[in-house]
Amino acid sequence: MFDAHIHLNQYKEIDQQIERWKNAGITGVVAVSTDLQSSYETLSLKQKYPDFIFAAIGFHPEQPLPPAQDVAEWERLLHNERHLVSAIGEVGLPYYSLQKYENASLESYIDFLDNMVSISKAEALPLVLHAVHSHAPIAYDILVKHQIKKAHFHWLKAAPSVIAQIVKSGYYISVTPEVCYRSRDQELVHQLPLNQLLIETDGPWPFSGPFQNKLTSPLFLQDVTEKIGELKKMAYETVLQQVKLNTLALYKG
Repeated sequence: MFDAHIHLNQYKEIDQQIERWKNAGITGVVAVSTDLQSSYETLSLKQKYPDFIFAAIGFHPEQPLPPAQDVAEWERLLHNERHLVSAIGEVGLPYYSLQKYENASLESYIDFLDNMVSISKAEALPLVLHAVHSHAPIAYDILVKHQIKKAHFHWLKAAPSVIAQIVKSGYYISVTPEVCYRSRDQELVHQLPLNQLLIETDGPWPFSGPFQNKLTSPLFLQDVTEKIGELKKMAYETVLQQVKLNTLALYKG
């Protein structure tokens, strides 16, 4: 079982956590980054757990755009440690926080994402995308413009017509533990073919419902898998195996 999107560097006592997850049947995780420092941290974890982690490095869009010197250093890091990197991410477009930042414009974030997409294409790396609601189709259009073949829209919230376009283009979409208690996410599962579905926690992001007041971990994914099986009327093992194949197809190269 793979967690397709987790902020691994944000966990405390990570060595003990990973040991517990592995003992419980977690095969691996896609560890994403949010800035230059976390990109270094993610790659350090990748070196320590090379068979457990797919490392993604990038800049989270729900924050001020990084200074040019950080981007330049990040590009050097990518080129120097390319053998450790499985994806560019998490990158995308801000939706929740754009109004917080002075002198910020959506256009500047679009330009930044366009550059990240160009880099991913040049490096033949898949993209991990944060692009929701009205900004999902903008990100999708950038992927199409660059003829990107491999991308993952994580925790997607978008109109059915946009979801249909993403699916038609062969991109992957993941669901979180919210699928166990939120109708919006359950409807998303109905719209997705199983061979383009991934599961994630976005940990340590907290969840409600049956996960209230619990530390988010990949162990939640057993419940997620069971719920997908229930929604799609498929056996648990069928869902588990296909989601594993999807994750490997996207992130193992």
